[in-house]
Amino acid sequence: MNAMTLDDIIGWKPLLTDEERTIRDSVRRWVTDRYMPRITNDFEQGIFARELISEIADLGVLGANLEGYGCAGASHVAYGLACYELEAGDSGLRSFVSVQTSLAMFAIWRYGTEEQKLRWLPEMAAGKAIGCFGLTEPMHGSDPGGMTTRAVRDGDDWLITGNKMWITNAEFADLAIVWAKTGEDAASVRGFIVEKGMPGYEAHNIPGKMSMRASATGSLVMDQVRVPDSNRLPEAAGLGGPLRCLTNARYSVGFGVLGAARFCLDQAISYTKERTQFGVPLARKQLIQQKLADMGARIVHGCVLGVHYGRLKEQDALHHVQVSLFKRDACQTALDAAREARTVLGANGITTEYHVIRHALNLESTYTYEGTHEIHTLALGRALTGESAF
Repeated sequence: MNAMTLDDIIGWKPLLTDEERTIRDSVRRWVTDRYMPRITNDFEQGIFARELISEIADLGVLGANLEGYGCAGASHVAYGLACYELEAGDSGLRSFVSVQTSLAMFAIWRYGTEEQKLRWLPEMAAGKAIGCFGLTEPMHGSDPGGMTTRAVRDGDDWLITGNKMWITNAEFADLAIVWAKTGEDAASVRGFIVEKGMPGYEAHNIPGKMSMRASATGSLVMDQVRVPDSNRLPEAAGLGGPLRCLTNARYSVGFGVLGAARFCLDQAISYTKERTQFGVPLARKQLIQQKLADMGARIVHGCVLGVHYGRLKEQDALHHVQVSLFKRDACQTALDAAREARTVLGANGITTEYHVIRHALNLESTYTYEGTHEIHTLALGRALTGESAF
């Protein structure tokens, strides 16, 4: 019988609009034609493809699901599908887009003044200004309320001092959305637009990464950085601001990692059809088919859930617990798929030629960032029992 593709089994057609299919297909073509020929070298060299940023912007994916200010105003499902295709290329590529869109641009779009929106969002949508999101600190990841970065009022300005860690786009960002305490407790957290070139502000690369090597990941160091009050995000007060940004971003992470899983499954299927052992293709072996079937089934479940939750998001009806469930399970599905695909490819699975080990290494990071697997587990557990185990 003729083989079906995973797309066939998902049954995308009745789930998507024409525009959503067009966006998905255009991003898939671009990733295949423009990104895949270079990703192995970029990963091995530990560089992000900055020279492709203008092309990424031309795809309309920067600020894709935001309205106005030069943004595409596409559906949340369309944006999720774009992330799905971008991460089939590499997690670093999708991370660049989702940090720019779902964290930095969203923070300004949701919490900023009209002047801030007009100044930054059109440039960011065009890829001419790059943002990063400064929340995580060296000693405060899962508990952002413990942050030590401080903003002290000084006349019409704020003096910001502190360090941020594991910041995507840090090294080449034109602006950083920095979250700092203006008092002693988490209720005093405020957001600020810190601009590149402000005295006392530095960004550094994080060396030695074995995961997300094709992503620019760095740290921010701020020593009495003078930031005008006009750069404060006035609508953000307390931890609710950064946490809402993270909830927004986690949807794109969840949909994105499923694209990496799909790529690994496709590689495994192609390999088992070509690789012959004991006189027949590996694809004819029952244990191999079980591995492929288990991988495929979980990816299908994740994609259908992603569309469903995207529709809820479009109605402003998506609960943060649902996002935790989606991000948690999608990251587990993707990491398991990459690891299983590696076993199917045998020793070939550890080479960059087949890409699977690259995805597996990247997915070790997605399992942890934007809320660890354990934190999302506790969020779901609290929702189901009404009891907090944090």
